[in-house]
Amino acid sequence: MSEQQKTASEESIFMIEDPTAFAKNMTLVASQSQKLLGEFLARQASGKAVGTQDQSHIATAFADLSAKMLANPARMLQAQMELWQTYADIWEHAAKRFSGESVPPLASPPPGDKRFKDKDWTENAVFDVIKQTYLTLSQWLRHTVASVDGLDEHTRQKVDFYTKQFVDAVSPSNFVLTNPEVLRTTLKSNGQNLVKGLQHMIEDFERGNGELAIRMTDMDAFKIGENIATAPGKVIYRNEIIELLQFDPATETVFKRPLVIFPPWINKYYILDLRPENSFIRWASAHGFTVFVASWCNPDQKLAEATFEDYMNKGILAALDAIEKATGEREVSAIGYCIGGTLLSATLAYMAEKNDDRIKAATFFAAQADFSEAGELQVFIDEPQLKGIEDLINAEGGVMPASKMSSTFNMLRSNDLIWSFVVNNYLLGKDPFPFDLLYWNADQTNLPKTVHLFYLRECYLKNTLSLGKMTMGDVTLDLQKVKIPVYLQSSKEDHIAPMRSVFKSTKLFSGPKRYIVAGSGHIAGVINPPVAKKYQFWTNEGDPTSMTLDEWWAGAKETPGSWWGDWLHWASALSGPQVPARMPGGGGLKVLGDAPGTYVRVRAM
Repeated sequence: MSEQQKTASEESIFMIEDPTAFAKNMTLVASQSQKLLGEFLARQASGKAVGTQDQSHIATAFADLSAKMLANPARMLQAQMELWQTYADIWEHAAKRFSGESVPPLASPPPGDKRFKDKDWTENAVFDVIKQTYLTLSQWLRHTVASVDGLDEHTRQKVDFYTKQFVDAVSPSNFVLTNPEVLRTTLKSNGQNLVKGLQHMIEDFERGNGELAIRMTDMDAFKIGENIATAPGKVIYRNEIIELLQFDPATETVFKRPLVIFPPWINKYYILDLRPENSFIRWASAHGFTVFVASWCNPDQKLAEATFEDYMNKGILAALDAIEKATGEREVSAIGYCIGGTLLSATLAYMAEKNDDRIKAATFFAAQADFSEAGELQVFIDEPQLKGIEDLINAEGGVMPASKMSSTFNMLRSNDLIWSFVVNNYLLGKDPFPFDLLYWNADQTNLPKTVHLFYLRECYLKNTLSLGKMTMGDVTLDLQKVKIPVYLQSSKEDHIAPMRSVFKSTKLFSGPKRYIVAGSGHIAGVINPPVAKKYQFWTNEGDPTSMTLDEWWAGAKETPGSWWGDWLHWASALSGPQVPARMPGGGGLKVLGDAPGTYVRVRAM
């Protein structure tokens, strides 16, 4: 055996460093586990258990699946034969691998899957077989479930989604004995990683009041207004729904039309201002825009009955009034991000009916107006589930807790946003790494009952906005009456606002439209400054109104890097001539305080 081979072999040996220390730590692990189990059972007995209600009606969906499978015994037999063949392939692959033969993998992790990056998943025959077995059987399971005939589309989506959740949960990477990195760490540290990991878990249960609130980052590493959300500016308007921030100019002259941004109210606005180098707000200011941003409140029970119409009147329309007083400019350009973009779409239709033409151009970041293909979130939307959500909100005093929405969104990317942290925090016993994006992700907001249920029912369930059936005040909203230029940004890997769903808006508005697809997902696809030189974007100079998405994609041009420059070229042409830069407080509204304001600092409990 060569020295190199000997070294590699020694590195793959899994041995306990100190049996006495290991035994001591395992005793401590058992004690901590008993404490954790006792606290959990006590909460169950007291009726304070969180998250035990089957709001997603998973059992009903899988009962329907079972009934359809039993009704087709021939397909059941075929699936069983496929499983036997799968086992045979696994055993053949394992035998060849253990005999030292080099064999191609039966299955490979999807691109971007980080669960199996440790070298022993490939180099160690035992762990390679474990990985191959898991990947092969999970593919068989998902294929078998997907091929069942007779399920309605919504049930099929639900079953597929929760099958994936199960498959992700039982990955060998999530267990001590079947994850080589965790096993090595456990043996080398004599189990100290598990002691620390269990302490992390106990702390997370306590912080979540009996629900596991997994820490994704060091929450003490960031301070709003100090090392995140630092763009200089002022609060120039406030009501119970928004604070309106006006940011300091970064150029001597600016475009005549101000730019106002309406972020989603499920998160804080500072996703657009995390750090100076990736701040869209700073970047837009540096390119000559007078930037305003609506900082939504973090609502409590007092706003339980606030309506979608209230968010329009006291959010978007109130901001337009305030901007005119602050700058003397009646005409603006607007950006809506995610649900903020959905509200902006509805408001534009309302304004068109009222002959209110103050918004002259609109940009939509990852925003949907037609929800007929709205992605995996549709799994959670039907009348029985909405009734369950309403019951939950009522029990919480009229607001949807931020933690519940956070759990839902994390499930869309469970390997990245749940299981990776289970492995890091609990199995490896590591402290989470300081990461500003994950700090923002954890700093979510509550949602008022009436607004939230209206959005879920009217958009996701009934799709009334795209059908011309949604009403706001005395107006039935018709997006065809919106004739201003619109810029529609989507992201190729967006699980929340899929690019196919965003593309549907090209058929809804009547004015000039520019549709682009950015690389990455719902956040990184949007927050991709040019200096980062990351990802890419796709454009097509044809009229998207007359195309399908597949036709648009077939003629699309790929450009490396950020799409922000493409938007700048589009927006600059629609923002008027240059005028002297405006300072916050220099117009008809006095300064109420420094940016980032007070609303952004309110934490959801």
